[in-house]
Amino acid sequence: PAPFPPLPTLRPLIGRIVPPTSVYNMRLSLPPACIVSLVMLSASLPSSLAWRLPPLTRSTARHLATTSRLFVVTDAAASDATAAEASSSSYDAYEKVSMDDIIGLCKRRGFIFPSSEIYNGMAGFYDYGPLGVELKKNIKDTWWKTMVTRREDVVGLDSSIVHNPKVWKSSGHLDGFSDPMVDCKETKLRYRADQLFFSPIILADSAETVGYVCVQEGNDADMVKSAKKQAKKFLKAADKAGAPYEAFAFKDLTEATEDEMGKIPSPGSGKPTLTMPRDFNLMFQTNVGAMSDASSVAYLRPETAQGIFINFKNAMGTSRSKIPFGVAQIGKAFRNEITPRNFIFRSREFEQMEIEYFIPPGDVWKDFHKQWLANSKDYLLSVGLREELMEWDVHEDDSLAHYALACTDVTFRFPFGTQELMGIAARGNFDLTAHGEGSGKKLEVNDEETKEKYVPHCIEPSLGVDRLFLALVCSAYAEDEIGGEKRNFLRFHPSIAPVKVAVLPLLKNKEPLVAAARKIFDDLKLRWNVSWDAGGAIGRRYRRADEVGTPFCITVDFDTIEKDGAVTVRDRDTTEQIRMKIEDLIPYLTKEIEGY
Repeated sequence: PAPFPPLPTLRPLIGRIVPPTSVYNMRLSLPPACIVSLVMLSASLPSSLAWRLPPLTRSTARHLATTSRLFVVTDAAASDATAAEASSSSYDAYEKVSMDDIIGLCKRRGFIFPSSEIYNGMAGFYDYGPLGVELKKNIKDTWWKTMVTRREDVVGLDSSIVHNPKVWKSSGHLDGFSDPMVDCKETKLRYRADQLFFSPIILADSAETVGYVCVQEGNDADMVKSAKKQAKKFLKAADKAGAPYEAFAFKDLTEATEDEMGKIPSPGSGKPTLTMPRDFNLMFQTNVGAMSDASSVAYLRPETAQGIFINFKNAMGTSRSKIPFGVAQIGKAFRNEITPRNFIFRSREFEQMEIEYFIPPGDVWKDFHKQWLANSKDYLLSVGLREELMEWDVHEDDSLAHYALACTDVTFRFPFGTQELMGIAARGNFDLTAHGEGSGKKLEVNDEETKEKYVPHCIEPSLGVDRLFLALVCSAYAEDEIGGEKRNFLRFHPSIAPVKVAVLPLLKNKEPLVAAARKIFDDLKLRWNVSWDAGGAIGRRYRRADEVGTPFCITVDFDTIEKDGAVTVRDRDTTEQIRMKIEDLIPYLTKEIEGY
């Protein structure tokens, strides 16, 4: 029979043993009512005896199926249900995890460190450790392959961090790139006004407003908890302890009137000592050249998009592209955030992955916008983002930027609340028009079909590398129980996992074992980032690999060098193990990691 016989052919065989040829049970891509198991019997054993092992992963099943021909078929509905339940329970840990847990994990495992830590750090800046740089690089590599390499209509760019200051004048950043800020006059602390939320304390019996609470932005439960604590303290001081009050109706401080600001307590002092909100420009200023006067003032770019717009003509002409086409860029950006917070979610130095996809004017933007929404979702899911933690936030007309025709944010449920992860905006032709006017250079194109000249519009999918990094760590966070022992691990997709494979010689003091394992290690590291671990019990080494998200472990044992020339490949998520010939390792791992 063929490796994948049709289901009707298998139905008569359910419950019967067909002569077997391999040692492992395995699940194939069949309807859920069936499980196909491949069972090996030693030549000296009767053909009616089978070794029953846990079901393997589908990918392993496919691999073995290509070299095998004989099957045992049994009912698998219960098996599938059990596997689904185990998978779900491993993700339940995220519901209880705090941001402190994520930060501690990132530091402990070498993903992210506070910048300048030996000097007590510097707010809003972070350093990526040995595993962090690998994960970050893999995120950028997968995005580039998906959005640039595998497309014919997108080209790349790497523009400078410092532009001519006139760029920022034309784009509007010098005059309008700001956040609302308030100061606490007593503690001298500064806050972003749109990250402080106030609510009146309204007594339930009389509908009287007796005071206000003010809390910092967070998830709903934390904000309500903090507000209740403030309200309790306020009512006690006002001799109204225990008085019932209405549910809080939070608004951010930008919506507060001058009269309300005189009553809203500062988070720092607990008293109404906040100033009225005012604009604070977020651009980092620097000086270029030997002089430090007004003529030398320049700025670190606050976004990568403007570098694409000012290179529009260069990129289009040299790549011989035609509308529609896109220009992609990955690069650093800098914003002097008033209150950087929530770890790397909001920092002062960060990295962006952006595309400006140029299109003709008119209503065609709607279809292109939908396409990029779908493309963006596909990419996020392909690198392991959990769909149930994602949402879509469509901006209403009154919340759009003045130049935007539409904008949809992909949001993610972080431990501190649901926040923007990625934006897909229809920006119109504002940017190219502004730079054309500011530079005196025409940034328009000739349409060869209509013979018209026009300034292209654009769709902008913009994604923060650091925010996606954090979302992927959160998505990967899992725990389960193996043999009665709790296991914490990171379920990274193999394409972005910082370490792809761990190579483990069974014993470190047996030279033949170590030599065989070293040969495999040296071959694999030509393709991927691979770790070597020869110390401790094999179970402990598996756990170490699981904790940093390594999807596969390869164990070299005495059978490898004395009998079959095969190794044990262990799957991180299922902990299942298969024996595999050494020469089959690279084809198998390439399929699992690269997807082809």
